[in-house]
Amino acid sequence: MTAPDSDLTIDPEALRRRAELALRTARDRTHTLTTCVDEPDLTAQHSPLMSPLVWDLAHIGNQEEQWLLRAVGGRDALRPEIDSIYDAFEHPRAERPSLPLLAPAEARGYVHEVRGRVLDILERIELRGAPLIDAGFAFGMIAQHEQQHDETMLITHQLRRGPAALTAPPPPDTADGAALPEEVLIPGGPFTMGTSTEPWALDNERPAHHRLVPAFHIDTTPVTNGAYERFIAEGGYGERRWWTAEGWAYIQEHGLAAPLFWRREGGQWLRRRFGVTEPVPPKEPVVHVSWYEADAYARWAGRRLPTEEEWEKAARHDPDSGRSRRYPWGDADPAPDQANLGQRHLRPAPAGSYPKGASPLGVRQLIGDVWEWTSSDFLPYPGSVPSRTASTRKSSSARRTRCCAAVPSRWTRSSAGVRSATGTCRSAARSSRVSAPRGTRPDVQASGVSRAADPHRRGGHGDRAQPVPAVVGAAAAGARHGQRRRVRRRLVRVGRPGARALPPRRAHLGRSVVRRPRPRGADRGADGRRKGRHRGECGR
Repeated sequence: MTAPDSDLTIDPEALRRRAELALRTARDRTHTLTTCVDEPDLTAQHSPLMSPLVWDLAHIGNQEEQWLLRAVGGRDALRPEIDSIYDAFEHPRAERPSLPLLAPAEARGYVHEVRGRVLDILERIELRGAPLIDAGFAFGMIAQHEQQHDETMLITHQLRRGPAALTAPPPPDTADGAALPEEVLIPGGPFTMGTSTEPWALDNERPAHHRLVPAFHIDTTPVTNGAYERFIAEGGYGERRWWTAEGWAYIQEHGLAAPLFWRREGGQWLRRRFGVTEPVPPKEPVVHVSWYEADAYARWAGRRLPTEEEWEKAARHDPDSGRSRRYPWGDADPAPDQANLGQRHLRPAPAGSYPKGASPLGVRQLIGDVWEWTSSDFLPYPGSVPSRTASTRKSSSARRTRCCAAVPSRWTRSSAGVRSATGTCRSAARSSRVSAPRGTRPDVQASGVSRAADPHRRGGHGDRAQPVPAVVGAAAAGARHGQRRRVRRRLVRVGRPGARALPPRRAHLGRSVVRRPRPRGADRGADGRRKGRHRGECGR
């Protein structure tokens, strides 16, 4: 993580209130996720891909103790003997149930005591000076870390078997999809990607830098369940031509024929969502699909997944002023009528919802709802330099995902961890507007198909993701290579209807595939893959 720019002029008291609100908001969600089930469910491992819920709970408190009590506040350690137990890099998830974990009541008491002392430090400390303290960076970092684990615990709830434990009202249906254009043209030219001024931004969001992006079309909305059902009905999972060699081998090995948690019964598709079995809603963004599936869908649709640069330009670039906004709608923090965040509804809103959250060019739902797959790998930005607070541990190749996922998905994050420039979406699931969590699929499964991009039509999504994760966990190490693409599920056009299938490694998924305008018959462009870092410094 990178400390904030010290030249920012921020009112200290407003910053203090912001930090306290972020910490309390994340803790309220943690409380809900860990009090809605009984003790056996808290201590059980519901999937080898996930930790017991009680491990996540105590880990949240331990990280807060280490960073805020010890590093920032200079206080003595409360429980130094448990540091190694809750070190996510030292103990893989599959091993954590065998550790001497704190019991649920003890874990709750521990995190409560830590938080009380942290709020005392926050009330007294001057938020200027050292990198960890300046602009309240460490407090924002810890609030975002807890949001990450709220997403992780939400994934565990989806994988848990048994009666429903979580409830939430449905999202507002403000969709006007019938009146929206199928895709939006994003003009070519330079734009500013990333940030150098956001106080709580992480290393993978920095620094701000210029990118030259050719014109492209991107889907106005994320790919829907209804659209994905047509891909299944037309034999998409059975036709080798739509899949990369790795993707075809993967679905054959695991017998995949639909998104995770879907099943066919009585002539209709049903899904399991947090303990409830229900018909698959055709207007919602598709979730629980892997990058392989998003990529295959995009090829079938005659489109491609957007690159990270395309997705972020669609989300942030204001063609009138030439500047990049903090969010699609402007610089103000998210309001409830602009984005589906914070696990308020436990599901994505219908595609086309939240008109007040649209980008300057009219692209919808770029923040919240689902993580979107992109065709870019997860790599540092040019000029990115990890700070002294950053972890040096990295993971294998990862795809960039952008903030729009589904089970969990971007809707799982609160505003403190959501930014259009974020390198990785903070949500319970990653989505390329066609992705979703799958325990046996490649590590990052988007919660939406993302938007599509096409050479004759344009589209694309960015690589980084935020609230509402679509992937339910990491797959075996051998299945990870090249799978954690940045999540952006809108598609970008890649060719005219009826055109030949794209060469391997060139198809894309997300919102509808968007293509960059090119001379007829021109080559359709490589996928620009990149290798990259693990998305979470604590390792989750």
